[in-house]
Amino acid sequence: MNEAPPTSFTFKLDAAQQRRLAEELRAGNYQPVEVPYARIAGKRPDCQIALYESGKCLVQGKGAADWVAFVLEPQILGAVAVGYDRELHPEAFAPHMGIDESGKGDFFGPMVIAAAYVDADLATVFQRLGVRDSKQISSDRKALDLAEAIRRELRGRFALVKIGPRAYNRLYAKMGSVNLILAWGHARAIENLLDRVPDCPRAVADQFGPERQIREALMKAGKRIALEQRPRAESDLAVAAASILARAEFLLALKQLERDYGQPFPKGASPEARAAAEQLVRARGPEILLDVAKCHFRTADQVLEAAGHTRADLGPNGQAVSKAAR
Repeated sequence: MNEAPPTSFTFKLDAAQQRRLAEELRAGNYQPVEVPYARIAGKRPDCQIALYESGKCLVQGKGAADWVAFVLEPQILGAVAVGYDRELHPEAFAPHMGIDESGKGDFFGPMVIAAAYVDADLATVFQRLGVRDSKQISSDRKALDLAEAIRRELRGRFALVKIGPRAYNRLYAKMGSVNLILAWGHARAIENLLDRVPDCPRAVADQFGPERQIREALMKAGKRIALEQRPRAESDLAVAAASILARAEFLLALKQLERDYGQPFPKGASPEARAAAEQLVRARGPEILLDVAKCHFRTADQVLEAAGHTRADLGPNGQAVSKAAR
């Protein structure tokens, strides 16, 4: 019989981690409580968190394990402390794949979906490497180096689906939804990895839409796999590994665009990205956006207007607009 998860955890936090925890307890959905010698303490229905003057953090309650795995580790510690212990989360060490994407919110470049396989041995190795959600890795160089280490360990047991801007714009014109494109890409990544690890029993992905969207996009092999979608799925080691692989592929794609066009291609949809796009449109014409950018973004309209064009100049695959841009 499996033992119940532990209900009490103690951590020693550094100054930066203490600040982050205090901010979480003040801004999050916690009921303030008075705890002797605690600097700040908060309570949820299933656990209580106290930060003491010494820097010690004490988490207690039946929901303590989940709070540590889904809040403390990713948001406060920035590393896995106990969230992947075999006793606490044995499913993290069982054979399965994780799927995640990169580039969804970036005007330039592709959308990349990655799937990565994990078993008990790989999970242990990934813990040692410090594998975590790519959004917690601030350095592009670190993400690229960690992706290379993950690739070496996986030895082909991963899959990448890179949807370049031209294909992405065509899909968006047809589907009219980022979530449907994501579901299609997740399904292809699952199918492609099953070709390499056909006995993988389970797939874990972040919750971005109804589960049926991925299931309906799966083909014969994929329909046999147990699919689990949940919020903050990046706390799973396989999903975290996939997130790093996807981010690395996205970063490499941006570098290739810079080499091809001889100018910067900033991440996100910032003023710097708009300025770079305006420079490109003025030099090469409006349809160049179809080859380098996700044209349903409001950024496309801003760039086109600044360069003296309209969306009509993009042709059929550039007419679809996201809800936020309407």
